[in-house]
Amino acid sequence: MRLQLSLASIILCFFSSLITAQDLTLIKNVTVFDGERIMENTSVFIEGNKIKAIGNILGDVDGRLIDGTGKFLMPAMINAHVHAWSPESLKEAADAGVLNVMDMHGIERFQNQMKQLNDSTKYANYYIAGAAATVPEGHGTQYGFPTPTLTTPEEAKKFVADRVAANVDYVKIIVEPWKKTLNSETVEALITEAHKADKLAVVHVSRLDDALMVLNHGADALVHIWWDKELSAQDIEALKRRDFFIIPTTLTTLKAFKSMGEKSWEYLSKEALLNQIRMLHEAGIPIVAGTDPPNLGINYGTDLYEELRLLSEAGLSNLEVLKSATSNAAISFKIAKRGFVKPGYLADLILLDGSPVENINNIASINRIWKQGKIVK
Repeated sequence: MRLQLSLASIILCFFSSLITAQDLTLIKNVTVFDGERIMENTSVFIEGNKIKAIGNILGDVDGRLIDGTGKFLMPAMINAHVHAWSPESLKEAADAGVLNVMDMHGIERFQNQMKQLNDSTKYANYYIAGAAATVPEGHGTQYGFPTPTLTTPEEAKKFVADRVAANVDYVKIIVEPWKKTLNSETVEALITEAHKADKLAVVHVSRLDDALMVLNHGADALVHIWWDKELSAQDIEALKRRDFFIIPTTLTTLKAFKSMGEKSWEYLSKEALLNQIRMLHEAGIPIVAGTDPPNLGINYGTDLYEELRLLSEAGLSNLEVLKSATSNAAISFKIAKRGFVKPGYLADLILLDGSPVENINNIASINRIWKQGKIVK
């Protein structure tokens, strides 16, 4: 089969002993979401594990040709909040087009073993926080595995150093007052030490006052949205001055509300919760998609689609919803060469039979998935 390529690409392919016809794919006449914008009726050329070119491509070379007419091509998705306990979790994610997952608390020895699967086509790429920072008997200690803890600011330096030694990608901090929890001074020390180690400091919160506190201390992200009260105009103005992103985990929060049944304390309605997300988005705060599986029975793959539907319901445009699971996440977590469809980026791609910009439910219409240029099976 013959593909349309530039003369320069033909010469490059001829002299490269590492690239064969089986490593070349051209997707023609497809609508592309490149992580920022929509390009209609264009073509994407994959060479080996990377995207080689995008646009009107001329010339001939052997390789695979895919007719993208009526289809939609986008970056593979990122689930920015999971707890993965086995390779099967990473496979479930990959099968749904979620090729990157950000683990927020677990057993470091097992996490590092699973990171060795990152080069496999079958599994999602795996990023880790290692053990989250919490106090004895605090949230995160109840799951039956040994969890390091701390109680004072003086312990923060060693705690972060131990996480760095465990090859973490970022540092997770838990502020959860329904159990014993870290005090403000220790949280500030942890954030400071994380930044000294060139790591993002991401923080679990459930109360607005705690969110404002940790952001005042320089937290880079909130990995849940609060659910006790609504933002004031003054709060919004304060947040606009902070450089952070938020992973609302909307699906998890709403499922938690349902599981609690009759209110034992006040929490926001679904409408109010979604309104908080809309207000943050309108204030310019990056929204990043995550679902917190396996909590509350949430899966590692297709439940991310439900999170995207909820973000759409919150009032984000469908283009902005797609960014939350692709480019926003890649930029926020500094994931290199992923989250976009651009020349030189890894060919981690999803081909859909319908446009999720027109209807967010089309995110489930997966035709095929590529990880580093290879079909995910």
